[in-house]
Parts: sequence; structure tokens; C-alpha cells
Amino acid sequence: MKHLHSGKVRDLYQTDDGLLLMVASDRLSAFDYVLEPDIPDKGAILTQMSLWWFDQLKDIVPNHIVAKGDEARSVVCRPLKMVAVECVARGYLAGGGLNEYRAGGTVSGVPLPEGLEDGSRLPEPIFTPSTKAPMGHHDEPISYEQVVAEVGAETAEQLRRITLAVYTRGAEIARERGIILADTKIELGWDADGVLTLGDEVLTPDSSRFWPADQWQPGRPQLSFDKQFVRDWLLSPESGWDKTSGNPPPRLPDDVVERTRQRYLEAYERITGAPFSG
Repeated sequence: MKHLHSGKVRDLYQTDDGLLLMVASDRLSAFDYVLEPDIPDKGAILTQMSLWWFDQLKDIVPNHIVAKGDEARSVVCRPLKMVAVECVARGYLAGGGLNEYRAGGTVSGVPLPEGLEDGSRLPEPIFTPSTKAPMGHHDEPISYEQVVAEVGAETAEQLRRITLAVYTRGAEIARERGIILADTKIELGWDADGVLTLGDEVLTPDSSRFWPADQWQPGRPQLSFDKQFVRDWLLSPESGWDKTSGNPPPRLPDDVVERTRQRYLEAYERITGAPFSG
């Protein structure tokens, strides 16, 4: 097979019949750096979790999956012409959305009520797109009007409708499992017939914020099942790393690696209701 691309987490190959083999590694990225060491089983957990979610969402939007790969971390999929917009939906205020709200009371141009805190539930889920920056650069929030200018009004409306529908379905299922889906990012692209199709991964701890519902408390950073745990450690005095220094982050300690693996594992097993078999 022909190697096409290696991203922060995934490696992409082209098969002899023109399909794609997507392999999820155990690499973990944070603050646009790929960290060391890898998180054991992470790639397989993300792949199996995405496959489960694709099945839950198939009545909302088609997906790119053709078949499972030979390994738990790989899938065979159809090539897509990806949309040049990051499609994000938020039901709670956190991360970059919180920073933007504090600066101007909006997120991606959507005005929000005054008095919201870190972790606050929004009046309703909102579509908060961003640019799709190349590796090493940061995605920047953009307004819906900017999406219209980029892809046209009809496509922009489809992106918003699909993204919010995926978030709503995901949030409903997660809530039944005692988990809050705070926000999620999805990847959409056109298939050979011009149909907007869900690609890459979906509703995993790498593309979403998952919080235990029984420990949700607005006004502080929330406990999470995603890599926010690693981000918090990197920014702590314990890591000794200065994010603004331009230097790469330090190597993750063994206990941080294992606790991160456990968070991914718990997210998978609580949401799917099945034990992870690797």
C-alpha cells in the first residue's frame, strides 16, 4: 500500500483498489505537540469507539467506513474531499470557547448570556466552527457568516445541521450513561457522489470533552475522560514546562501515561457498555 500521510495521531495509506486504510496510532498530541511516550491501546480504543458511534449516527449522516481493518486500530474507508472548516458543536462552556466568551461574550460570533462560568450549560447547543489550520498552527474560531463565505450558504447550513444533530444524539446517549458531552468536533467531506459524509473519528475523547455527570460543577475546570488531564499536567508546576517558551513539552511520567490510558478506557466502556478487548 502507498503511504499518503501521517498526522499527529493517524497514518493514512491507499489500497490497490483506491480505498484508504486509516491506522490510529497510540500517539497523543497536546498544544500542537506530539507527546512522548505513547498511550498504550489508545489507537485501538479510539478506532473501536468511533465504529460504535458511526453505527449510532448512521440515520443522521452517512460515514466513510467500508470495513474494519485487520487490526483493532485500523479501518478501511472511502476517500472524501474534506470540507475546509472545523465543525464544532458546544452544549457547555469550556476550553477555547470559555476564553472567547470571557473576552467578548460570544463564541464564534454567537452571543451568549452574561454570567456564565467555566463548565456552564448553554441555553441550547450552538455551532461554533473554526478554521482548519495546518499542522503546527492553531485553529481560529470563525463566525457562521465566515463559513458561508468559505463554502456557500447551502453547504454551511448542512454543516451546521449535521454537526448539531451529531452532538444532540451523542449527548443523549452519553447522558444515559451518566456522562456529559460538553462539546465535540467532527470532520465532514464530500464522497464521490457529492454527499456530505462523516469521516475521520467521531465522539471520541480526542475529539470531544466528556465529563462525569455526577461530578459536574460549574465555576471550575471539570473532571474529564479526555486528554484535558494531560493538558492540565503539562501546565502544572510539576511538569516544569513553560508553554510560551517555544520548547517542546517534557516526557510524560509513567503514572500520567497510565492514568490517561485509564480515562480513555473508562470512556469507551461506559459509553459502549462493552469491555475493551484490544
